[in-house]
Formats: sequence, structure tokens, C-alpha cells
Amino acid sequence: MKEKSNDVFRFGEFALAPHERRLSRASQDVPLPPKAFDLLEIFVRSQGRLVSRRELFAVLWPGIHVSEANLTNLIVLLRKTLGPDAIQTVSKHGYRLTVQVTGEPGIQHEAYESFMRGKELLAQRSPDAIERARELFWFSLSHDPQFASAWAWLGRACRLLEKFGGYPGPVALAEAAFQRAFLIDPDLACAHQFYTQLQVDTGQALQAVIRLAPRLENRKEDPETLAGMVQAFRYCGLLEESVAAHQLAVSLDPAIRTSVAHTHFVRGEFARVFETYTGALYYLDAAAWAALGASDRAAALLRERLAQPALGKTMSTLMASLLAVLDGETQRATNLMHDLEGIRDPEVFFYLARHCAMLDDRDRAIEMVRRARRAGFWSSCALLKDPSLSGLRAHPDWQREIEEAGRLESHARQLLREGLGVNAQIFATVHSPAQ
Repeated sequence: MKEKSNDVFRFGEFALAPHERRLSRASQDVPLPPKAFDLLEIFVRSQGRLVSRRELFAVLWPGIHVSEANLTNLIVLLRKTLGPDAIQTVSKHGYRLTVQVTGEPGIQHEAYESFMRGKELLAQRSPDAIERARELFWFSLSHDPQFASAWAWLGRACRLLEKFGGYPGPVALAEAAFQRAFLIDPDLACAHQFYTQLQVDTGQALQAVIRLAPRLENRKEDPETLAGMVQAFRYCGLLEESVAAHQLAVSLDPAIRTSVAHTHFVRGEFARVFETYTGALYYLDAAAWAALGASDRAAALLRERLAQPALGKTMSTLMASLLAVLDGETQRATNLMHDLEGIRDPEVFFYLARHCAMLDDRDRAIEMVRRARRAGFWSSCALLKDPSLSGLRAHPDWQREIEEAGRLESHARQLLREGLGVNAQIFATVHSPAQ
């Protein structure tokens, strides 16, 4: 019997029908023992996410102690069936399926195909690619309005358009898209991860911590939730907790990407930025080189990147203003920072405060820090330790900002303890390299 396109998972040459417990290739049945089928279904449903050995044993042999060889033998069998590279071993952690899933049960083929093309475009991060990805997600949803993941990715596209492309209005649409995704699937991991980014960008980092804490309590081995915590903690000034969340996420999935490089920067550990700032490189590593005294290297990086097309307004203006500061073009830097008056991301205000301090514009630096705090980003650590801000520390208004940031951080830690209870201790210790 030929599978219906919306009754199966599709990956590579294979189709897996969970309800019929059938694996097929080109409509021909591929026999698998029951446990091997169960294991394959776990991998396919995880769609490239690392699955820990502990999770696999708990699902395949609940409440029963079996030897490691049982799992190893199943992995060997699946590799013989799917291909030697179809399942990756992540030493001491677990396994992941490396074959891309191109269809899910209940999702029409046309909807899923558009969805996958949209995800590929979104990875490019240029305003044009993001806009085209958004249209593909809309097209996918026009075929299947109950496709929760497409709603989540639509929300992400709308957020990125507003953040990097300078498009007015998409934040409200992003919020609506995420809420629709939660309505269809309240436990959808990607929706929680992307919604955290929207919340922190719009001044709701505390609300994100409150939302994620019980989720983390119920899912202690969820690297995606921990990755969201990295950013939410940083915006709340909980920098040690942010680094600890990153360390926990990486211990569960070494390939997970978080925003911890920004946390290192805010902590004043500028050399550590380069360890984890990977992928599309824009502002942060250049700012770190400048903070380390390598202004020529920072300026060269910024010039090279600003010459590239398709940068969004917020990022290009932030980069150009730092370059103007490094070049000693005070008026140009000031004018560029004025161009960012309408931005939403609270963390950008912190970077602009540093630019103002580097220009010795103390009043404007204090105003930018105040705006960052009111918009949802604060850090007593940065205000006390960042070298570029040293000339402001005797100012009474600066002292008041330090005190207010400390008060907000204490409040955030209290909320975290209430949300996690004894589990809050997992964020208590951060292992930093010796200085």
C-alpha cells in the first residue's frame, strides 16, 4: 500500500508511518525489529536534535536496567538500514539523525516543502531573504493553517524583519503568530525558543524567565530552553546564571548555539567573545577587539562588513557608529546614533551607551543606560567594570543606575528561585577560566 503524503514522516529516501509501524523506501517495506523502529521514530521526531542516551533508555526501556550494548546494537542496525552516516554519535552525550526530515504526518506536502525553503532562506539573515522566507511561511499556512511549526517560524521571520530590516509593525504579527503556535501545540520547543527572543527584545525578559522556569523544571535535559535562558538571564543582569545556562546547554548538546558571547562581553570578558561568536559575524567581535585595544583590527572588520550588501538598518547603523567612534568622527557617530532613536532592542541601547562614553559624551551615555534599563536591559556588572564606562562612575546619576540595576537583579533572582525551587541551584556556580 502506498503511503499518503500526510500520513508519514519523510526523510531522505525513506517514509516512516508511526501508526502503521511501517518503514519504507520507494514504497517497498523495510523490515525493522520493534525496538529499532521505536528508536528510529524517536530520532525522526527529534528532527536533528541531539537525543541523550539517558532519554533513549528511559523511553525504550522504562524502569528496566539494560546494558549499553542493547542501545549500541540498535544504532548499528539502524545505520545498516539507513546508511553509515545517517546517525551521528556525539561522544558521551547521545545521538542525532543527520538526514533532513522533509515531511510530517498531518502536514500537506506543499505546506512542508514551502516551510523547509523558508527555513533555509531565514538562515541567510538578509532583509530580502527574511521577507521571502516570511512569504513562504504564509504560503505554507495557506495550505495547512494547523501547522504549528510554520506559525512559530513565521513569528521568528516577523521578529527578524523588525529587528534587522527596520520594517514597522511585524512585532504585533510575530506575537500573534507565536500565540497561534502555542494554541495548536503548547509544548512546541521552537515556539518557546523563538518567543523568548521576542520577549527579551521587547522588554519582557523577566516574563520570559518566569515562563521558562517551570518548563525547565519539567524538562531538565532541554538544551533549547537553556539557550533561551542564556539571553533572558543576560537581559535581567543575571550574568553568572546566563553563563551557567550556556554550560548546561552545551553539556547536553555540544552543537547548540546560544548568545553567550554577548554575556561574556557584558561581563567584560572580551577575549572570551571569540570562543562562541560564530556564524554570521557583524558587530560583537569588532567591539571586543576595540575593547581589547586593537582598534585598527576592529575598524578593518567593520569596514569589510559594512561593504557587504543586505545589512539591516539597525545592525548597519550600530556598526557604522562604532567605526565612526574608532575613526574619531564624533559628529558622524552622533548623527548615526540619532538614527537609531526608534529601535526596540534594549541591548542595543547598552552598546550605544558605550559609544557615547568612548566619545566622552557622559550625559548621553547615562541617558542611553537609563533607556536600556527602562526598555528591559540592565547590568550592574557592566556599569561597574566595563573599562569604556570608567569615566562615568563618579557621577551620582551613574551610581543611581548601578543601584537600580542591582535592585532589579535581586528581584529577578528571587523570581527564579520561586520558579525553580531547589533546582535554582543548578545556576549557582559558573566555571570561568583563570584570568
